[in-house]
Amino acid sequence: MTDTHDALDSFAAQDMEAMQRPLLERAGAPGEGAFAGFVRSGATLEIKALSSVSGDAGGYAIPREIDAQIDATLTAISPIRGVANVVRVGSAGYRKLVTTGGTPSGWAAETDARGGTGTPSFTEIAPPMGELYANPSASQAMLDDAAFDVEEWLAGEIATEFARAEGAAFVNGSGVNRPKGFLQAPIAATGDAARAFGTLQYLASGAAGDFAANPQDRLVDLVQALRGAYRQGAVFVMNSSTLARIRKFKTSDGAFLWSPSLVAGTPASLLGYPVIEAEDMPDMAANSCAIAFGNFKAGYLIAERSETVILRDPYTNKPFVNFYATKRIGGCVANSEAIKLLKFAVS
Repeated sequence: MTDTHDALDSFAAQDMEAMQRPLLERAGAPGEGAFAGFVRSGATLEIKALSSVSGDAGGYAIPREIDAQIDATLTAISPIRGVANVVRVGSAGYRKLVTTGGTPSGWAAETDARGGTGTPSFTEIAPPMGELYANPSASQAMLDDAAFDVEEWLAGEIATEFARAEGAAFVNGSGVNRPKGFLQAPIAATGDAARAFGTLQYLASGAAGDFAANPQDRLVDLVQALRGAYRQGAVFVMNSSTLARIRKFKTSDGAFLWSPSLVAGTPASLLGYPVIEAEDMPDMAANSCAIAFGNFKAGYLIAERSETVILRDPYTNKPFVNFYATKRIGGCVANSEAIKLLKFAVS
């Protein structure tokens, strides 16, 4: 009887062992993916319908072995956000009040009567708002099978594109469903005392599309046109082409006007003020305002509703997954006395 029970137990143990074994050896070995199992043993444990008809739309990523690090060409992103005044708003109806003229005062003797003095006037600033959006999609098979994290890559691509688009708008935006760039503000050659609020002052270079004689003098005039209260924290803004020209200027004793940065992360300086390279600034050409100098913290206002929001939508367009990204942002000149322009014109 005991032998019979031992035999039954032996058969049961063998059956359990057979049930626990994989159908094909190494097909499900720990740490191996299904594709590796198929390559090693021919086991087909998982079948997927891949949509890789077009190589550049995703087919290059599957099923070839590729580098998990995706290289990309660098996009020039305008750095205006880094030097401007950025505020977070709760709605698209953001307004800002700016006082003009200050509060008048007067002198009086100890016993003299004190008459009323004037009150400051207010100007309302309403930065034009717009909504940036992107809605790329990827097939579910692409998300499952790609050799890199497609969702993270798309989020990075969207963030980079949004930064490029908003940076361009801060410089040259029309103000229609987008920020109004500071180069789109009206300009005049008159000084601060006589110029209308919201109009930027420009200085002429003395020649159409170029500097006149002694170009360093015009740069000094541009700096001094900005009142001392704004020069604290002021920066030069120009593109790399214009900067290449400026870097060659020398004083009469042979010293360069441009000073390279000696500390990592610190911008180079021109006449003692930092130089910000913004590729959205125009090149030196006839009547172009290719150089700006000013305190952008005081002069330019950026209002944003929130951070970039990305909605993953796998339902609307099956079998594709949409990544709908939005960002609401606005901008405009807040103080026209805090930014000066150098116009490459005779007058």
